[in-house]
Amino acid sequence: MTEHKNLFKAMTVLGLLLAIGMASAAFILGVQAKRAVSGQQSITVKGLAEKPIKADSAEWTITIGVASDTQANALTALADELKVVQAFLDKQGLTQDTWTIDVETIGPHYEEVFIKDVPRQVQKGFDAYQNIRINTKDLTKITAANKAFLQLKADNHPVNAQAPSYLVSNLEAIKMSLIADATKNARSRATEFVKQDGVKVGVMKSASQGAFYILPVGGADDSDNSYGGVYDKSTIDKTARVVVTIVYNIE
Repeated sequence: MTEHKNLFKAMTVLGLLLAIGMASAAFILGVQAKRAVSGQQSITVKGLAEKPIKADSAEWTITIGVASDTQANALTALADELKVVQAFLDKQGLTQDTWTIDVETIGPHYEEVFIKDVPRQVQKGFDAYQNIRINTKDLTKITAANKAFLQLKADNHPVNAQAPSYLVSNLEAIKMSLIADATKNARSRATEFVKQDGVKVGVMKSASQGAFYILPVGGADDSDNSYGGVYDKSTIDKTARVVVTIVYNIE
């Protein structure tokens, strides 16, 4: 009988200890859960801003290249063609204060000849080159000159040129303005995401700027270039675009 009483007491004590342990565990878990719920959560969103901009200056380079039997004759021919290009630019309304004329360069002129059916490069005279670089804010004139340049080539003058580069001078100011707008856009997006959950967007935890794009109107931003994303120089009318990634606390 005594043995049964002792066993009953032992079981009772064990039950109490288990109950206390379970209650303690429940309390601890409840505190941890409360801490997890009350801990700072966050949301990561991207903000976008863009606006139309216009180029305000242009760069254009014309290259003259001649070949002749001697260095002296090559330089003389180059000087004659330079006068033709200068007259062309004057006619287009691009005055001399917009030009920079590079120093002449001269080197051997090679032609391929076959000696016993074997092709070889043989020097035949000299090549001479000179660049004229035009930098102007008169985009209308340089666009017209670029079109008229085709006739200069058609008249068999030894000249070449790429299309003008249309540039934007205040890129940094444009970028800072877009970053501010993209940040506002990011907060609006974050607010829209969380409004159904009964919480609100708190302070910014971190922010990073993505690529800065200068695109032709309607152009895509599919470049992997890290600094500027894309810098279109082929058009006067452009679109500037910035994307930012921002992490906000959720309250």
